[in-house]
Amino acid sequence: MKTLVVIPTYNEAETIGHLLNKLSYMEGLNVLVVDDNSTDGTKNIVCDYIGTGRVFLLERPAKLGLGTAYVEGFKWGLSKEYEIFFEMDGDLSHDPALIPTFIQKIQEGFDVVIGSRYVKGTISVIGWDFKRLLLSKFANYYVKKLTPLKYLTDITSGYRCYKRHVLTAINLDTIKSNGYAFQIEMAFRAHKTGFRICEIPIIFYERNGGSSKMSRQIALEAALMVWRLKFSNKKAN
Repeated sequence: MKTLVVIPTYNEAETIGHLLNKLSYMEGLNVLVVDDNSTDGTKNIVCDYIGTGRVFLLERPAKLGLGTAYVEGFKWGLSKEYEIFFEMDGDLSHDPALIPTFIQKIQEGFDVVIGSRYVKGTISVIGWDFKRLLLSKFANYYVKKLTPLKYLTDITSGYRCYKRHVLTAINLDTIKSNGYAFQIEMAFRAHKTGFRICEIPIIFYERNGGSSKMSRQIALEAALMVWRLKFSNKKAN
């Protein structure tokens, strides 16, 4: 099946070349980098790989957000008839070597596969301080308390895989969130539509470079998004 890895970037020059090198060794997949007008030369590095025919670049005029980057990337891939879509960070936080494990779960019949840092009570994170870890754990606890996603351990994870029909059924034009709330909303929409979701264990590595996408505004958006999803779920029932 045609597979596309969508990687949003903003100032990832220190890491994007290393990541594309790793992905280039993997047969059967292409990469779309969605760049938000990086100022550190990220685009130039990506352009060096475009001649391979397996790496593509979607340029955006400004830093427009994680959620909209994925939506634009997914729409691009849908127009090119890809069947499997990956989300992956551009800072080497996510190990490309696990891609075959995601695909295996898709082949077993799952529609969405999420890479979890917390499967079976583990904490598989390298490089975080206690405050960052506490924030992540609380965010997942908060989402599970207020939504039907209680069976998931890492709803905010950005390393995941979707079948094509999930993205077409969700209707990407209706996605409201833009920051990390995007991950929550996508999982919620997939669950409510009846798709099968599973998790696989991953190790998350703190970024080796680039610019962090986390901010107070993004955290607030995620907190408010959970309540909006909760009320929409009540109305649906």
